[in-house]
Amino acid sequence: MTENQTLPTSPQTQHADNRIEKQESTLPVLPVGVDDASAPDPEQVGAQALENPGVLRRRITRLALPALGENALENALDIVNTVLVSALGAAALAGAGAALQVMQIVLSALTALSTGASILVAHAVGADEPAEGTRLARQALMWSLMLSVPIAVAGVLGTGGIVSIFGLAPEAAGVARSYLVIAMASIPVLAMLMISGGVLRGAGDAKTPMYVTMGANVINIGLAYALIHGHFGMPQLGVAGAAIAGFIARTLALVAMVWLMAKGRAGVSLARPVGTVLVFWKPRWDAARAILKLGVPAAAEQLVMSGAWLAFTMIVARIGTEAMAAQRVTSSVQNVVFLPGLALMIATTSLVGQALGARRPLLARQVAGRTERWGMGIAVILALVVWLAARPIMALFTDDPKIITLGAATLPVMMLTQPFWAWTIQNSGMLRGMRDTISPLVIEAIGNWSAVAAVWFIVQNGGGLTTAWWAYVAVAPLTSLAMTWRKRVRARKVGAYLPGETLLPRLGKRAVSAG
Repeated sequence: MTENQTLPTSPQTQHADNRIEKQESTLPVLPVGVDDASAPDPEQVGAQALENPGVLRRRITRLALPALGENALENALDIVNTVLVSALGAAALAGAGAALQVMQIVLSALTALSTGASILVAHAVGADEPAEGTRLARQALMWSLMLSVPIAVAGVLGTGGIVSIFGLAPEAAGVARSYLVIAMASIPVLAMLMISGGVLRGAGDAKTPMYVTMGANVINIGLAYALIHGHFGMPQLGVAGAAIAGFIARTLALVAMVWLMAKGRAGVSLARPVGTVLVFWKPRWDAARAILKLGVPAAAEQLVMSGAWLAFTMIVARIGTEAMAAQRVTSSVQNVVFLPGLALMIATTSLVGQALGARRPLLARQVAGRTERWGMGIAVILALVVWLAARPIMALFTDDPKIITLGAATLPVMMLTQPFWAWTIQNSGMLRGMRDTISPLVIEAIGNWSAVAAVWFIVQNGGGLTTAWWAYVAVAPLTSLAMTWRKRVRARKVGAYLPGETLLPRLGKRAVSAG
């Protein structure tokens, strides 16, 4: 169905159209502090973008840049910590790398609450219902605390068993245990911090989480430098000092986020007088179901990919300590190259959803086409830079000649995957915008675990880290083709999209009235 074709009229369609017209005629003014870039009028944006490509470019960049900034800050912290830990030797670097892989799995599981809360709060604020947004924020924070505490306890008690599955050398395994037990204890703080950031982004305030992240990173870096090496009169704690620094910095960041939300941010205020204290902070099952229904598919995809990456790391650990250390450094570099594509994917999902909600499938295709080209172009440029400067880049992280040589040989092979991965995630973002979260999950699961199986076969037959990465080079184009095919199949159904439909479940009357 083309942009100018008319959908057949039916009682349901007419009812939906009437409902949309009523909503548009009473379009609420955004609350103070809400960035209008995150909550535009789809009809106005669609008309302008179709007539002026410059409007579309600005819309994409205004959505992508805040996400890029926050993710860049997180990766900058990761890189600085890697540099600080690498000074302790290959065993410390390998042990910290294994512990961080485990924490990536935990972060993926927590994505379920963060994603669901962000979408629901965005719906409430967009509907000019700040009280409902506040209730949802409280529920999300309460459930994040209740679900994360048991995970933290189990993680602390099971640290030894978790580390043993990596098959690390004894010294590296001891480092991993010392880091992981502290990191596991910090899970409740991390979960609530993620929820706070998701709530504010959903409400339209993308700057506050970025600024809080910036402040937390400064504190983290200063504390890590002092505690790892014993500077400024602090005890010399080694890798455990990096974990303690992260715990303290995140706790302070959480305090800042909750304080700002209590004062009121983007229409959400934890201090808003809705019901009694005991009632509006009481956890509700219906709120949990609404949040998890939206977040679980996204979390499942992240778990699948993180699980595959963990399996890959475990296989690499059996090659040797130098290979594990080189993999840790090259992964940090790869994360930087991946950041622009990830930020563009967030913009793709949002803008495609807005375009289809405005019944403009042509605009949705324009968004997807532009972000695909931008994502691949940026990935190609960054991959070439890393390819040409592989050895100097490795030397920034470590002075061990064996690790530098191995990493410099591996980085060019890793970079061959980046353009394909950038293309894949843009198509994945469009699928999410078209309300298809199952296809990305299935395609990423098959692609990632096929690569892991190939890596296992290579290592079992004597291959090293560089050779193992050729498995991902072989699988990446196939995954990209599969995601593109599925996007095109789904796009052909766009003409049947009913703008009055919504994926955003509302809490029941009892939940809304009670908080």
